[in-house]
Amino acid sequence: MAASAILDGVRILDMTSVIFGPYCTATLAEMGADVIKIEPLAGDEIRRVGRPAKTRGMGPAHMTLNRGKRSVVWDLKTPRGKAALLRLLGRCDVFIHNLRHDAIERLGLGYDAICAQHRRLVYVHCTGFGEEGTYAGRPAYDDIIQAASGAASLLPRTDGNPAPRYLPMAMADKVAGLHATYAVLGALLHRERSGQGQSVEVPMFESFTHFLLQEHLYGRAFVPPTEPAGYPRQLDPDRQPMKCLDGYIAVAPYTDDRWVRFFQVTGHGDFLERERLSTARERFNALDRMHAEMARIVASQPLQYWLMLFAECDIPASEVRDLEGVLADPHLASVEFFERRTHPSEGHYLQMRLPVRFHGARTTEMRPAPLLGEHSDEVEGWLSDERANEPEKPC
Repeated sequence: MAASAILDGVRILDMTSVIFGPYCTATLAEMGADVIKIEPLAGDEIRRVGRPAKTRGMGPAHMTLNRGKRSVVWDLKTPRGKAALLRLLGRCDVFIHNLRHDAIERLGLGYDAICAQHRRLVYVHCTGFGEEGTYAGRPAYDDIIQAASGAASLLPRTDGNPAPRYLPMAMADKVAGLHATYAVLGALLHRERSGQGQSVEVPMFESFTHFLLQEHLYGRAFVPPTEPAGYPRQLDPDRQPMKCLDGYIAVAPYTDDRWVRFFQVTGHGDFLERERLSTARERFNALDRMHAEMARIVASQPLQYWLMLFAECDIPASEVRDLEGVLADPHLASVEFFERRTHPSEGHYLQMRLPVRFHGARTTEMRPAPLLGEHSDEVEGWLSDERANEPEKPC
């Protein structure tokens, strides 16, 4: 019997936009789910980010974040659009959206209204802040969450520039998207065991703060606190990429035996004796001095010299690449992480494969990112053709 994809047979009605929700549903699509994306008449905002290859509304971020999905445009404020969506819900396992509570209620698509008809439906709300909290209902974007969570305060603690700054990626959106992914999977497993769907709330603020404070809660994990919040090893200003003669290198001895080995193989074992660092505890308390000395040492030789030496001695190290350099990484090439494909309208593009591999399951053949409304007629016709319709999902 041929192996199936992990989520074969799972259908998801996706009414999310931008990055948070779409990253979740793209991941689920790569696992085999049939994701039908309902878009407004103007399309998801992410379609307009960046310069498209050929077609308006087919920007590069859309090509990545909405891969594997079908796009349907229905006006949900009209009886026809609303009726079509309700019929589609009857054939879906998951409904996921990121509208604010008041907006989804005005559409008549709140959980109470939907679950009365579809008790097995997994209903997922991607929101900015938890609905029971002080900030409930406020709009939230990645910048807002990085500011509120403390993330924007981290860089000043490593480089001496006191101005708060965002980490230069949509980190809060993507972290929350992964929380939403496991939330969907957990709710589906619960349904298989109990026969009941449920409402699931995934708030971005709480999700990202939970992620951020795993190590940075630090001494505040105890009551009373033993130390301030902030994991010192991550906030060490000397623990940064270091300059070689012809580039930058990251070196992470990390364990005590590797630190000792680093100074030995680089010909500077006398440093530990000179600084009276004879025990592991003494070396741990002197990490700032050891990082500073390591930076001085690696500045004396070219990058490849160090990479070869550290590989031979089992000391973790890497060249510091820019984003373009990552595209040429030999390891990523060997695992076929990037795949060149051809989009029906946009031409050649790069697709990243799902980093997690399920051995024994079929790999999903991903649809290319859809044109706006590309599948509206297909889905509407499928819903209208009673003879071709599969039965509705049991209530």
